[in-house]
Amino acid sequence: MANHKVTLLPANQTVEVPTGSLVAEAIQRAGLDIAQPCGGQGRCGRCAVFVKGDGARRRSTLRLSAEDIESGFALACQTVIEGDLTVSIPDQERIERRLVTDKTAKSIEVPFPYDQNLQGVRAFRVYLPEPSFQDNKDDLTRLEIALAGAGYPEAEVPLALVRRLGSVVRESDWSPWVVLEAETWNRPHGPARLIDIATDPIEPVALAIDIGTTTVSAYLVDLITGEVLGSSAEYNGQIHCGEDVISRIIYAGRDGGLAELSHRVRETIAELLVRLEKRTGVSPDHIYKATVAGNTTMAHLFLGLPPTSIRLAPFIPTVNMPVPIMAHDIDLGINPLASVDCLPGVASYVGSDITAGVLACGLSETGQLTLFIDVGTNGEIVLGTHDWQVTCACSAGPAFEGAGVVNGMRATEGAIEEVWVNSGTFEPTWRVIGGGKPRGLCGSGLISLLAELFVTGVIDRGGNVKLDLDTPRVRQGDHGPEYVIAWAGETSTGGDITLTKVDVDNLLRAKAAIFAGFSVLATSVGVRLEDVQQVLVGGSFGKYINVEKAIQIGLLPDLPWDRFKFLGNTAILGTYRALLSRDERDRLRHIARGMTYLELSADNSFYDAFTAALFLPHTEIARFPSVASIWEREAGLTPAGGAA
Repeated sequence: MANHKVTLLPANQTVEVPTGSLVAEAIQRAGLDIAQPCGGQGRCGRCAVFVKGDGARRRSTLRLSAEDIESGFALACQTVIEGDLTVSIPDQERIERRLVTDKTAKSIEVPFPYDQNLQGVRAFRVYLPEPSFQDNKDDLTRLEIALAGAGYPEAEVPLALVRRLGSVVRESDWSPWVVLEAETWNRPHGPARLIDIATDPIEPVALAIDIGTTTVSAYLVDLITGEVLGSSAEYNGQIHCGEDVISRIIYAGRDGGLAELSHRVRETIAELLVRLEKRTGVSPDHIYKATVAGNTTMAHLFLGLPPTSIRLAPFIPTVNMPVPIMAHDIDLGINPLASVDCLPGVASYVGSDITAGVLACGLSETGQLTLFIDVGTNGEIVLGTHDWQVTCACSAGPAFEGAGVVNGMRATEGAIEEVWVNSGTFEPTWRVIGGGKPRGLCGSGLISLLAELFVTGVIDRGGNVKLDLDTPRVRQGDHGPEYVIAWAGETSTGGDITLTKVDVDNLLRAKAAIFAGFSVLATSVGVRLEDVQQVLVGGSFGKYINVEKAIQIGLLPDLPWDRFKFLGNTAILGTYRALLSRDERDRLRHIARGMTYLELSADNSFYDAFTAALFLPHTEIARFPSVASIWEREAGLTPAGGAA
């Protein structure tokens, strides 16, 4: 098979790939990134590149206009290489890697009185009798006798440590430091397992990891005090292969796709470890324990388990409750003998990020009727009290994270995060993350803008832009009717920032899925949403939501504002708790086993609830009395009972 040279601009890199390779694969081989939110299915159009040369064959041109194709544009995920090519990657399609949420954890408190004896890892010094002609026992036997004297009579010593044993005990003058894992949640009575042996004192640390679809977060934890030494977050490197779990499941089914996705998330964690070492001075080799949370698909990809069955009826994963493994089993990058505990999930679309969130938010301990929502690419929902919990997941999609929106972006510098629209002039004002000129809209900005356009009458209840208003802000654009938030001269991109009818439709579908999800849950157990006593919103995105605006678009139920609590990343907080205490880990397992899962795709009422929620704020506007009054006052309209 012939090889062909592909030159990639503006990086000016050249790679050789065999005939039949995709342009996206050539970009990957060069170590470059290009966004493929749909996982390389050719549906989103975000991987468009400019191709020069005759050696390209377009397998699909979906999402490209005739003018685009004639100009030389092609989809990297759908273009087959059959000769030498020059490929230009547009700057705006590169994945933004900066996170405004990545900072050291100075304010994270130990969540309960800490007892280091309950987390399983011990570090202490042992004293071995020096050998002589009269006492000629081997080194391993001497160590085993010393460990038995310390209370660990059947400790396992891995071969990797036996290989180092002779030199360490002699260099330490027969008094080495050891690290033991005395017990785990599934092995509470031992036997203990030796993790490390050294000549110098050891201060053991551990890692709590939340593998989100969009973001991977980590806490570095001192196992002596229980304190968080540092935290870090980074975009999940798998984003390159798809922005939602379905896209990644499809990508994993390709030749080499699963291995690549598994490698990419480990690469992301490796970046966090480098960053944490710089901040704290702690070497990853001294990380002797890790707990990991993530949705079911993320857990499968992390462990290298094929996720295909997750998206195929009847939606059964390989495992919901993985057993602990060792770091070297998955090449994690911490101490190779460290125990890695992937926390228990519930079902294909309700994973350990939700069970950890329930643990962290206290739902499993309260008598109040509580609605817990994790707002993200996948909208996971739990309803219940300490006596019972029902749960479901609804595919909200990545719209609230900026994907599927023409001028959408993640919550990084330059993103509009809050918008206000004058009801008389329809002129907007906004707030930008980091200040300066805007270059797009992030999720909180999209919610804010959609609410403002609705209550001021720029769009109707069906999400249609009113083109007859006396303002140049509304117009017919390339993607249909649209509203201009910022003119080209006001932006950092040199182009207008708009919200189109297509964008609005995507946002309506996302919010409708979430609202329908908790509506169906409430109906399934015979309770009314207005009876919910507290609404707990988790997820990193959740803490930036304006509750008033979220209610106005029908994303959240119309309840008194004091019933809402925005908790941030509850998954990492629950993972941290499970890391610190065997009792908390056991509690988390009971939470996972006690939840009743409702599969919405098998529930006929979900489609009806979803359809009803596709309006602003809902087909039955009477369910949103506070919104109806604002709509009437601001837009001068009469809130009818049905859809406009």
